[in-house]
Formats: sequence, structure tokens, C-alpha cells
Amino acid sequence: MSIGEQIRQARTKRGLSQAGLAKEAGVSRPTVARVELGVPISIATLTKLTAALGLRVELRSAK
Repeated sequence: MSIGEQIRQARTKRGLSQAGLAKEAGVSRPTVARVELGVPISIATLTKLTAALGLRVELRSAK
């Protein structure tokens, strides 16, 4: 599952609209839409979104 799909899934699970998540994360609604579509994002944006959703970013080595 892509990062965008995980963000969308977490957002809908919390009952948030894209605008609601954007407000909580301090980003624009179009930014949330782009993330969910899979457009590359900065680590700063990812950090804001995951913090607002109560998620954490974890890196794993390729196997």
C-alpha cells in the first residue's frame, strides 16, 4: 500500500475530510489531495500529516 493510500485510509478512519485533515496538519487541502494521489511530497509535509493522524513514519530496509 502506498503512502498516499495509507494517509487516505487513516483520514477516512478518523472521519476527516481532506479539508479537515489539512486544517489539523497545517497544510492546504490540495496538498492532501496530491498526497493521496501519490504525488511526491517533502518529509516536512509527511511529518505534519502523520502527526495529525497519530501515525508514525518508519523506515525499513529492502529485503
